[in-house]
Amino acid sequence: MIARSGPGVGLWRRCTQCVACSLCIGLPGCALIHHDSAPYAEISPEQINLADHIHLARDGWPAARWWTRYRDEQLEALIERALADAPTIVIARTRVARAKSDVELVRTGSSLQVTALALLDREHVSAHGFLGPFAQNEPALGLTGPWYTEGIVGLGASLNVDIWGKQRAQIAASLGVSNALLAETSAVELELSTDVAQLYYGIQTTYQLVDLLNESHEVAAFAAQAHEARAARGLEARTQLEEARAQQLAIERQIVSAQNQIRQFRESLRALAGAGPDGLPAIEPVALPRSQAALPATLSYELLARRPDLQALRWYVEASFDRIDAAKAAFYPSFDIKAFFGYNALHLSDLFTHTSQQINLIPGLYLPIFDGGRLNANLSGTRQGSNLLIEQYNQAVLNAVRDVAQTGSRLQALEAETGLQKQRIESLAFARDSVEAHYQRGLASRLAALEARQPVIAEQVALLTLNGQMLSQEIALTKALGGGYRADPPVEPKSR
Repeated sequence: MIARSGPGVGLWRRCTQCVACSLCIGLPGCALIHHDSAPYAEISPEQINLADHIHLARDGWPAARWWTRYRDEQLEALIERALADAPTIVIARTRVARAKSDVELVRTGSSLQVTALALLDREHVSAHGFLGPFAQNEPALGLTGPWYTEGIVGLGASLNVDIWGKQRAQIAASLGVSNALLAETSAVELELSTDVAQLYYGIQTTYQLVDLLNESHEVAAFAAQAHEARAARGLEARTQLEEARAQQLAIERQIVSAQNQIRQFRESLRALAGAGPDGLPAIEPVALPRSQAALPATLSYELLARRPDLQALRWYVEASFDRIDAAKAAFYPSFDIKAFFGYNALHLSDLFTHTSQQINLIPGLYLPIFDGGRLNANLSGTRQGSNLLIEQYNQAVLNAVRDVAQTGSRLQALEAETGLQKQRIESLAFARDSVEAHYQRGLASRLAALEARQPVIAEQVALLTLNGQMLSQEIALTKALGGGYRADPPVEPKSR
């Protein structure tokens, strides 16, 4: 018990001087860091670039609301709904809220703690203990034992003095995790928006496929009827009729499969948006948009700032560095101050008198000397965990560059294939138009004119497939480039 009044002030000063001296003398005697390896190297900027042969006609990065470039109100409504109500995004935002609470919890460890205290103790004093004389009942001497009712009331306070920055490092690590979860939330939003767009345009592509198949089915049905009439009159063998029916049934099977594919896409879309059985509006057919894919001139560190998943890993790495700082600070002495001000008396009637005032100031020094290797094991484990995160980050960067390169290369190939397919359709359309002209002049039958459409329809189906693949790859490229996400400011690597 140290009183901060009168002569006690000098005693307090002497005590603080003793603590300071003990701190200086005890530093050489604290637990030692036996070994600590250097951090793993992070990926170099030269490895975050595309090969020279990968390029697209346009140049640039996706916009934040990249899906609005398609000018499709149905798509925009679906994505907005998914970003608002999807269970995955709700989970991600809840994790961010919990991380913020964890930051506040860690931050309170370095703040002043004040507690109100009230204690009532009815006790029987032992005649053979340290308070043995108080067990006697001699009122003249102020002894009214052996029963006493002790009362204590006042305020207690404690403060951890963060000399070596352990608390600051722990707070920084918690903030790093919180920032990582924020970036992960953006990654979930990007995943959701691109998945919704992929499914939506999968539905639209299949709508157009069904239209082409219906057109082909009309031709096949007419052919089957024509062959059936000829076979009935004995003008041709039944073989041609059965072949025509087989073709008609094959087209019908394709139509059934396509319609089922639409239902599958719709159910997947409903699950993504978090809608009920009847909660998803009808999706009306629209024309597929033209490709608007673009690749930036260079990637380098700009890709790291635009990919939310990479920013999340970057923040996890930064948090691991702060945990290493905290693990190192644990080797050094810690210092705290505890205090109490209030009243303490063996008799309740004396509790709130001036002479019952009590003041405690308790500075404490805690010096780790022998810990059985616990602190070194903790530092080693923290360092290895950080190195693991660095390697995961490096691999994620390489994967991101690979995703951009593969998607860009595939888009280039699809553009070339689409151009060739259009030329093929033009050639077949010329042959179709020629047969149609012969039919108009009475030089060919209607059946021949209709059957000439089938090769063109088949190639139009192939072109539609290419267009759908291009749109899908374009959305995949948007995702690979970060979908318009931009870290502000981007996390810069620390030297460790």
